[in-house]
Amino acid sequence: MSIEEGLPAPAFELPASGGRTVSLAAMKGRPFVLYFYPKADTSGCTKEACDFQEALPALGGLGLDVIGISPDPMKPIEKFAEKYSLTFPLASDAEKTTAGAYGTWVEKSMYGRKYMGMERATFLIDAEGKVARIWRKVKVPGHAGEVLKAAKALG
Repeated sequence: MSIEEGLPAPAFELPASGGRTVSLAAMKGRPFVLYFYPKADTSGCTKEACDFQEALPALGGLGLDVIGISPDPMKPIEKFAEKYSLTFPLASDAEKTTAGAYGTWVEKSMYGRKYMGMERATFLIDAEGKVARIWRKVKVPGHAGEVLKAAKALG
């Protein structure tokens, strides 16, 4: 299934940091940012998470929550959230079912070797649970600001 702007976001329910559970159903009526990152506590993912943490007050002012998803098990996710005081939920998609539904579990290539991995991608989901905006192959610098700008445009 391909995911496109304007279509309903695929449903998900995952365990998240701080003993929480995140799901599309629980977010009903509230817009939110759903971002997929490859691995907890790596340089790019740390920068991205900290940028979203920094943007939280502004996003929260627009009524938006942030949810991060990686294929990591809960233990490294909890350590990562604690280490950088990340207050938004970081979810574990160890089965990669949510990543599969959002098309972010993809074939990657490094030094000519092909492998499956998480594509860094962000989805802006509106209050109706529809995909308002998609960013694929995200470059971390300035990304949170870009998402904030798009969130403001949601009105």
